[in-house]
Amino acid sequence: MPTSIDRHELQSLIEQGSAQLVEVLPTAEFEEAHLPGAINIPLNELNRESTVGLNKDAPVIVY
Repeated sequence: MPTSIDRHELQSLIEQGSAQLVEVLPTAEFEEAHLPGAINIPLNELNRESTVGLNKDAPVIVY
């Protein structure tokens, strides 16, 4: 179930290495600038097949 978090919670999860950060930017925008450690899955490609590589036991943060 989606849950909103603030930037401090995001930073804590990323620093702990306990979450996965997925940016849904178009590929060109992602290549131009993205958050460190982020995975790019463009919004128009976001589906069951494109997320198969994500760890289902860890939180996924979508940005």
